[in-house]
Amino acid sequence: MRIVITGASGNVGSALLRRLDEAGDHDVNGVVRRRPEDVEPFGGVQWTTLDLSRDDDGTVLRAVCRGADAVVHLAWGFQPTHREDYLEALGVGGTRRVIEAVTAAGVPHLVHMSSVGAYSPKRDDSPVDETWPTRGVPSSMYSRHKAAAERLLDQLEARPDSPLVTRVRPGIVGQRNAGSALLRYALPALVPASVLRHVPVLPLDRGLALPVVHSADVAEAIVRVLEGRVPGAFNLASAPTVTADDIADVLGARLVHVPSAAVRAAVSVSWHARVQPLDPGWIDMAYALPLLDTSRAASELGWSATRDAVSVLAETVAGMRDAASDRSPVLRPRSVAGALGRFLERGPVSSRREP
Repeated sequence: MRIVITGASGNVGSALLRRLDEAGDHDVNGVVRRRPEDVEPFGGVQWTTLDLSRDDDGTVLRAVCRGADAVVHLAWGFQPTHREDYLEALGVGGTRRVIEAVTAAGVPHLVHMSSVGAYSPKRDDSPVDETWPTRGVPSSMYSRHKAAAERLLDQLEARPDSPLVTRVRPGIVGQRNAGSALLRYALPALVPASVLRHVPVLPLDRGLALPVVHSADVAEAIVRVLEGRVPGAFNLASAPTVTADDIADVLGARLVHVPSAAVRAAVSVSWHARVQPLDPGWIDMAYALPLLDTSRAASELGWSATRDAVSVLAETVAGMRDAASDRSPVLRPRSVAGALGRFLERGPVSSRREP
């Protein structure tokens, strides 16, 4: 099977390459903005470099998709959070460009990496299935863009010439090697990773409840979708639900209950002041996200998570403490010296566009 994967060098992409390498009978073309090193799991992949936020790379993208049995669209952006125009051009615009390339090239199967973030706010903590509305959380950029991408897929599926479309909606995806990337998304450049070893208190609302899943388990679900040519939407999450108490335990901190509105206010003030890169929409989304019913993935894909959610959280936090990384620009090592150099050269990560 010839498979084109956008965003193949990131968190889920690296896990998917490892899983496809195990299968051993797939021809993989990775589409990225910056090519990774030619080492495991990135070796043996045919790479195409282009920018999905730009219309002028459309001809190259269509050429890459021509003759593919499936396109897996994973590419997304998380920074710079002060540049919503760029994040929308990459996330929503990039999805539109992939759809255009898939239809122009006659690719028979499109697998789109959606998210729990596409779902409308929850009413309670009862898990929702794939029929729950995907209108997003309006105050979250990430959520709005994921919901907008879902609307593009709706329009595609309404066409008589639509390819098979699969939407994968995982909870928060973690793995050890994403540690450095997550630090860049969440911590100021001058804060070392080691600070996570010394967190005495954690100020969070006790009502926090998050669906979490390991990147390897997401990759397994995608391979089953590809090999079975299974359409539709699939929730992916591990048991149990991760709570604020779980996060505090993993950090070795004492949980101090702070209402979510106060947490959001603190994040908002520090984000607007360019002190830290996490925009307040992430706080809104964290407390609005529904939990996920994964019975459809179990019944139609034979899928179940192999790692429990608290173990995934512990592995991911350990990776953040160690600034764990992989051999791609997306998952590159993070250090205070390197982050400071990029800050002096190009400004804060929350405002700049990577070259």
